[in-house]
Amino acid sequence: MHPFLPTTDLCDQHLDDTSGHFRVMPPVFKDFGLVRRFCGPVVTVQCLEDNTSVKAALESPGWLETVDGRVPQVLVVAGGASLRRALMGGKLGAHAVRNGWAGVVIDGCVRDVAELAQCAVGIRALALVPMPTQRRVVGQTQIAVQIQGVWVHPGDWLYADEDGMVVSAQPL
Repeated sequence: MHPFLPTTDLCDQHLDDTSGHFRVMPPVFKDFGLVRRFCGPVVTVQCLEDNTSVKAALESPGWLETVDGRVPQVLVVAGGASLRRALMGGKLGAHAVRNGWAGVVIDGCVRDVAELAQCAVGIRALALVPMPTQRRVVGQTQIAVQIQGVWVHPGDWLYADEDGMVVSAQPL
């Protein structure tokens, strides 16, 4: 398991970083899962009001096999900051737990807040909305995405805790 470093300590260590390899996510995300601190390598999905790609990702194993053992991953969903339809609900939260994901970060909405609060996984999103997604099978995976003005690439590392979220090109 990768040791967890608080985001405040990571920011202190990278205060003068101008390379763009260390990025801080804006403080607009709310916690919805049971786990408040999580980190791991990033898997990306880009979609708009259609969670077909999110569902496919969360129904798949949420870890990487390494020489040091399994490393849980973080799914980062570029949902266009849409507040019209939820990209994740209780059923997908249960899939995330069952399949070993460290966390899910959604630039968009979730629903089934009572169910998500019982899921032993990190879940961050902008807001809640009860409306489900449309299924048009639209979306892309494992591409660079922009979340609230911050670029996130597949394989980056995301660290989240009570103070916020940061992204790094390498594990810290």
